[in-house]
Amino acid sequence: MGWFKQLMGLEAPNANTTASNSAPIVGPLGLASGKQVMFDTTLKLLLDGNSSVVIPGNQQIWSLGIVDLGQSNWLSRCYMNDEDYWLQVHTSGDIAGQVESVILFNYLSYVTINSEAELRRLAGPESLIGLPTYTHDGVEYTREWGTEAGQTELVGMSERVSNPEESYSVEHRSMLYARDTGLTDRREFLLFSVEEDAEGTVSLSTSLGISLYTTDLNTL
Repeated sequence: MGWFKQLMGLEAPNANTTASNSAPIVGPLGLASGKQVMFDTTLKLLLDGNSSVVIPGNQQIWSLGIVDLGQSNWLSRCYMNDEDYWLQVHTSGDIAGQVESVILFNYLSYVTINSEAELRRLAGPESLIGLPTYTHDGVEYTREWGTEAGQTELVGMSERVSNPEESYSVEHRSMLYARDTGLTDRREFLLFSVEEDAEGTVSLSTSLGISLYTTDLNTL
C-alpha cells in the first residue's frame, strides 16, 4: 500500500492493468469505446455568456469507465480521443438503466503529485478544496458533497476503465462544486479529483462541466 492510500485511507486497487480481451462494455445511451458522440450544434450559442464549458465537435470515445455508487446507482464515464473532453452519465437500476443526469466535462488541468506535502497543499487540509464555496476564475461555486461548516473530506470512489488495449482500476478522492447558470435545468460543475492508478501514479485533475439533456447528444 503506497503513501497515498495510507494517507487517504484507501484500499489497494482490485486488479492491476491487464490486457482487454473481453467484449466491450456498452453503457447508457449506447455509449461504448469506439462510438462517435455528436453534440447539438445549438449548444454553443445557448451557453454563450452563461457557461465557460466548451462544446466540442464530434468526438470518438476511447475509454469507458464505470463507477458503482451502490444502491443500484452507476456512473459511466466516457473519455474521448480528444483528451480535453469527457462525458459522465449517472444511471439508476443498471449501468444502462434510467438516466438521472448527463454532464459534459472539459479538463482544465492535470497535475502529477509527487509527495504528501504536495498533496496536502494542492488538495488536502492546506488547500481550499472541500470548503463550502470555491471561487474559480472569479466565479463562485457551492459544494455539493458534505455538510460540514468548514472543510469536508473528499469522497472516495473506485473506477474500472476499459479501452481496446487494456483495462485498469483508478481510485478517486473527489469533491464536486456547482452553480446555477440561469438556464433551465443546466448547472455548471467544478470537479476536483485526486486519482491513483494501478501503477501508483497520483494526480489531481480539475474539470468544468455543464448539465446536458439526453437530446443534446447522439451516439453512432
